Amino acid sequence: MSSIDLPSDVLDAIAAPPEDREPIVRQELAVSLYREGYLSFGKARELAGLSKAEFHRLLGEREVERHYTEEDLALDVEYARE
Repeated sequence: MSSIDLPSDVLDAIAAPPEDREPIVRQELAVSLYREGYLSFGKARELAGLSKAEFHRLLGEREVERHYTEEDLALDVEYARE
């Protein structure tokens, strides 16, 4: 696993309890990268550390459009048939 170093003064400036700062940064980064099309839903959800339902809810709260491809549809149809 790789990591990204952030200046401690930037982390300290986040108006949240210290234990909440990393999850906040991970979720914000995941939403932004998904919104811009740099990460798939699954990878963004993984980065955010959330379940599928939780990440869907977060995207909904942020009014982020879902990137739903024909491949996604095919997977959903296959899953529904099982």
